[in-house]
Amino acid sequence: MTRISLHKGDITKLRVDAIVNAANSSLMGGGGVDGAIHRAGGPAILEECRKIVARQGGCKTGEVVITTAGNLPAKFVIHAVGPVWHGGNEGEEKLLADCYRNSLVMAGSHGCRSVSFPNISTGVYGFPKDRAAVIAAGTVIDFINSNDTPAEVVFVCFDEENYQLIAAALKRND
Repeated sequence: MTRISLHKGDITKLRVDAIVNAANSSLMGGGGVDGAIHRAGGPAILEECRKIVARQGGCKTGEVVITTAGNLPAKFVIHAVGPVWHGGNEGEEKLLADCYRNSLVMAGSHGCRSVSFPNISTGVYGFPKDRAAVIAAGTVIDFINSNDTPAEVVFVCFDEENYQLIAAALKRND
């Protein structure tokens, strides 16, 4: 488990190869971590997102796309569209796991040795934070146990509550 670490703070400040963005399906930026990444990264990210939308019409829930990181200290931003919570009966848990897994696959396919994740879908999308933490930790651990890349995964939590939930979920999977 030394390939996974936990950090409390601002994901836009981390020096990693790829930052995962909790994006919306339009890829046009929004609130929370999505807005923070777009603001800190500058217009180059939005420009690439517009090209992706023109080419494929956005990004479906559970899927990912990759762009430049613009002014961020990372090389790439992987935009993962998490599910909106509808009570757990619409495949939300699988879709959330897909976000983490597909982000790791995308990172590996672009030669990324390090990737950082925010808490996906736990803000305005309403996914229960405790369940999301267990899914995030379990999915990442399962993936890195059978893949060499990325070599380092960092969970970045903006607040203490999510930090403690991810820490507990990682410990449970230890």
